[in-house]
Amino acid sequence: MTDTLKICLAQLNPIVGHVEGNIARAREARAEAAKQGADLIVFTELYITGYPPEDLVLKPAFQDAAREVLDDFARDTTDGGPAVLIGVPLRDAGLLHNSVALLEDGKVAEVRHKQMLPNYGVFDEMRVFESGPDPRPIPFKGVSLGVPVCEDIWHDHVVANLANQGAEILIVPNGSPFEATKHGARQNHVRARVSESGLPLAYVNQVGGQDELVFDGASFVMNADLSMPLSLPAFSESCVMTEWTRGDNGWSCAQGETAPDPEGLEAIYGACVLGLRDYVTKNRFPGVVLGLSGGIDSAICAAMAADALGPDKVHCVMLPSKYTSQESLDDAEECARLIGTQLDTVSISESVDAIEGALAPLFEGRKPDITEENIQSRARGLLLMALSNKFGHMVLTTGNKSEMSVGYATLYGDMNGGFNPIKDVYKMQVFALCEWRNQNHPAGALGPEGRVIPQRIISKPPSAELREDQKDEDSLPPYPVLDDILESLVEHERSAEETIARGHDAAEVKRIEHLLYIAEYKRRQSAPGVKIGLKNFGRDRRYPITNGFRDAQ
Repeated sequence: MTDTLKICLAQLNPIVGHVEGNIARAREARAEAAKQGADLIVFTELYITGYPPEDLVLKPAFQDAAREVLDDFARDTTDGGPAVLIGVPLRDAGLLHNSVALLEDGKVAEVRHKQMLPNYGVFDEMRVFESGPDPRPIPFKGVSLGVPVCEDIWHDHVVANLANQGAEILIVPNGSPFEATKHGARQNHVRARVSESGLPLAYVNQVGGQDELVFDGASFVMNADLSMPLSLPAFSESCVMTEWTRGDNGWSCAQGETAPDPEGLEAIYGACVLGLRDYVTKNRFPGVVLGLSGGIDSAICAAMAADALGPDKVHCVMLPSKYTSQESLDDAEECARLIGTQLDTVSISESVDAIEGALAPLFEGRKPDITEENIQSRARGLLLMALSNKFGHMVLTTGNKSEMSVGYATLYGDMNGGFNPIKDVYKMQVFALCEWRNQNHPAGALGPEGRVIPQRIISKPPSAELREDQKDEDSLPPYPVLDDILESLVEHERSAEETIARGHDAAEVKRIEHLLYIAEYKRRQSAPGVKIGLKNFGRDRRYPITNGFRDAQ
C-alpha cells in the first residue's frame, strides 16, 4: 500500500482509425511521464481507436488491430515505467464493449467496460457497443481506483456503486465533445458525483477535431472538498503530472496549473479553428481555397483558416460578377491584406453570359428570377472546385447557420466545399466573432495579431450581390429577429406557438418554420462543419426530407 501517487493525465489528440499512430503518440507521452517519475499515465476514452469510431469499430479486422496494439503496448510496461490506463474497444464473451484497460507488468492486468452508453444527440453508442456490468474498482499499488467512463458519471448510481465497493479515487476517461455551454455542465455533474461519494475525481478529456465534432480537452481534477487544484488548457494537447497524497480524510491532489475555463466567443472561435485545422491536416490537404466576397461570412472563415493553418496555406479568390460593387472588391482586397493571404481575382461575368446564352432559347419569354442568381453562384462554385482539383487545396464553404436553416444558399454553388467552420454559427454570432477576433489574438493562432477584418465588412448590410441593390433583409427578417426565431425552433425545439409568445410576428414565425423544413434536402447535401450549439444540423438534428408536419396555427 502506498500513501502517494503520481498520475499523469494525457490530454491528447488521436486520429480515428490510426491505431498505430495513436499508440506511437501514447508511447511518447508515457516516456515523458516516466522521466517525471509517474506511477500511472491515464489516456482518454477509446484513445487507441480515437473517438468516436462509429461503425468502423464493427469491422472485425479493426477490432483485431486495436487489440494487437494494446497487447504490444502492454509489453512495454515491463521496463519499470508507469502503468497505463487506456481506452480501447474490446470483445468479451463475444460482445463488443467500450472498455478501459490497465496495462501493468507486461500484460493487460485489468479491464472494465463502460456501463451507460449514450444514445442521444451526436451519440449512438448503443448501435455499436454492449453495456457493461456495474464496474468494480481497479486495484493499483494498494489503492482502489474507480474508473467510470465518460457518460457513466452523468448517472449517479455508477459512482455510488464504485464508492460502495471501496473506490478511493475516481479517474474518468472521456470523449466529450465541445458545446458552447457544456464545460460548466460537466463540472456541475462532477461536483454532484464528488459531493455524493466524498471521493476526489480526475476528469481526462480528449482534444481535437473529428469531422463535425471538436473535443475541447479542458481536463481537470476536483478534490473531495470540491476545490479544483488543476485544470488543463482547452483546445490543445497537454500531458500533466498530478501528485496525490493519502491523508486522514482520504486522497487529495496537490495544487497544479489552473488554465482558465473555455467560455463565450473565445471558446466558439477556438472550437472553429481547431475543428478546421484537424479536418484539413488529418485528411492531408495542403491548404484551403475559398471565395472571398467582401462579405462578413467569408471574411471570418478566411481569418479562421489563417489562424488554423497559417496564411500561406489559405488561397482567397474574389469572383466578381456585374453586380459586385467596388466596395466589395476593395473590402475583399483589404481583408486579404490584413490576414496576409493570397488573393486572386477571377471574373465570372463571361462564364455567366455563356451559360445564360446557352439557355436563352429555352428561357425565351420568361423573366429573370432566382434561376439567374443561382447560375452566378454555381459559376463561382465551379471555378473554386477547378482550383481545388488543380492545386489540391480543399474548398472551404462559408455559409452560416442562419442561412443554412432557411435555405438561403445554393446547392452546387456557394454550398460547394469540403468543410464549413461556421456551419453551426448563427449570423449574429458571426458579427460578434469578427469584433472579438479584431481585438484578440487566440492562443496558438498562426494568423497575424491585430485587426484582420475591415470594419466596413462588419458594419455594412449583408448582401449576396446576385442582383441590383440586393440585401439579405429583402427576403429575410433582420438577423437579430431571425436568429432568435431559429434558436427557439432549432436549439430548443419549441413550437411555433411558443416562439410567437417570445414576441415574434405569427406570420413571420410560420414562414421561417416552413423554410426551415423545406431546406432539409439542402442540408443533407452540405459539407460537414464544426458543432457549436445544442443542435447542429446532421449529427444532432436529423429531420426527414419528406415531411408533411407543420405546427397547428
